[in-house]
Amino acid sequence: MEKYVVGIGEALFDCLPDGRKLGGAPANFAYHVSQFGLNGWAISAIGDDELGEEIVETFEKVGLDHILPVVEQPTGTVKVTLDSKGIPQYDICLGVAWDNIPLTDDMLYVARHAQAICFGSLAQRSQTSRETIHAFLDEAPKDALRVFDINLRQSWFTAEVIAESLNRANVLKINDEELDVVATMLLGVPSVPGKLIAEDPEKTRLVCRDLIAKYDLKMLILTCGAIGSYVFTETEESYVATPKVKVADTVGAGDSFTATFVAQILLGKSIREAHEKAVAVSAFVCTQNGAMPVIPENLK
Repeated sequence: MEKYVVGIGEALFDCLPDGRKLGGAPANFAYHVSQFGLNGWAISAIGDDELGEEIVETFEKVGLDHILPVVEQPTGTVKVTLDSKGIPQYDICLGVAWDNIPLTDDMLYVARHAQAICFGSLAQRSQTSRETIHAFLDEAPKDALRVFDINLRQSWFTAEVIAESLNRANVLKINDEELDVVATMLLGVPSVPGKLIAEDPEKTRLVCRDLIAKYDLKMLILTCGAIGSYVFTETEESYVATPKVKVADTVGAGDSFTATFVAQILLGKSIREAHEKAVAVSAFVCTQNGAMPVIPENLK
C-alpha cells in the first residue's frame, strides 16, 4: 500500500528582492522529501486567482502531489527582506487562503496512509486551519512520524498552540532562538538577555531532554544557524557543525534540513547518517536563491 509523507499548512509566495518564489514551510518540506524518492504531498489551500493557479502549475511541473482546495480568500504572500548576511525577515499577510484550509475526504484518506507528517505553528494562527491540522494528525497511523517544525513567525503563536502541537507530535524541530521562547513558555526557564540557551551546551542538553521527557518525543532536532545542529533522543545525541558556504539566501534551508532528515530516517538510515545528510543538503540550499532548488545527485 502506498505511503505518504505530508507537509500540511501554508503554501504561499515569498516576495523576495529578486522576485517572487513559491514557498511555505510545509510545501517546501513536501517538495524536498519527494526529491529523495518518497511520495511527498503538500496540503494547503489557495485562492481563486492567478497566484493559486501558479502554485498548482508549479507543483505539477515538479511532480509534487498536492491537495489544494480553492477557498474565497486570496492565495497567501509574504514580503521577504534579507539582511547583510542573507537572513530573511518576513511580513506575513493576514486573511489568506491557507488561514482557511478546509478538511476534506481526500485529506483524511492521505492522513490514514501517512508515514510522516510535518506541520508548524504558523498555519495554526487561525481556528479553521488549526482544526484541520489537528484532525489530520489525529487520523494518521499511531506509528507515523509527526514532526512539529515549530517555525515561530512574528507574533503568530501562543503557548497553548505550541503545547497542543507538542502533545500531538513525536518529533520537534526547533532553532536556537525558538528554543529560548519555548523553554520560557513551557518549562519556566528564565531568559537571559543577550544570551541564548544554545550558547551553553550543557543547558541546551538539559532543556532539550526536559522537552523530550515532558512531551514524550522520539527526537528533538535543534538547529543553531552557522554554528551547528543537534539531534537528541532519549539516549542519543548527535552534533554536526555547519559547513561554511557562500550564502545566497537562507529561505527554505531549515525546511530542506527537516525534509532530508525525515527522508533518511524513513529510508532506514541511522540518526547520525540522517543528520549529516540533512546538514549537507541545507548548506547547499543556502547557496541557492529561493526555497525549492533541485538537490544535486551527489547529495541524494
